Amino acid sequence: MIAKFNLVLVNPQIPNNTGAIGRLCVNAGAALHIIKPIAFDMDEKAVRRAGLDYWHKLDLHVWESLEEFFQNNNITANAHFATTKTDKPYFDAKFNDGDYIFFGSETAGIPAEILTKYKEQNITIPMTNEGRSLNLAISTGIILYEAIRQNYTTFLEDV
Repeated sequence: MIAKFNLVLVNPQIPNNTGAIGRLCVNAGAALHIIKPIAFDMDEKAVRRAGLDYWHKLDLHVWESLEEFFQNNNITANAHFATTKTDKPYFDAKFNDGDYIFFGSETAGIPAEILTKYKEQNITIPMTNEGRSLNLAISTGIILYEAIRQNYTTFLEDV
């Protein structure tokens, strides 16, 4: 069985990033959860162009709010929260089948109250001091494929 992961985008701002992440999810067998508000129309041409012809294959879940998402998903130790506000590298996290990997908006990140509540589950991508952060689509790819790498035997069984 393929190890299935859940990417969670909290209030995405850039349609091209969301489209590219949708394409990534299809190719990696991951579900994509998008939490509103969204700064663009999901039908926007930029989302479709970045997602190419993959968008209709996407396991997509759109939530009206963080509250609705947390009410409908059992988030415990099965989640990881990507942020620049921690020193724990993503490759020190243990990813398991079905885990949720959260990413905040391109402008604000994950809300501070969520990062505080799940402090032990915060992860980061190590970077030099030359920049503030990586592009959201690149960040999701880096961390998602580490999760797949850790579960690669499981991934291969279904390919």
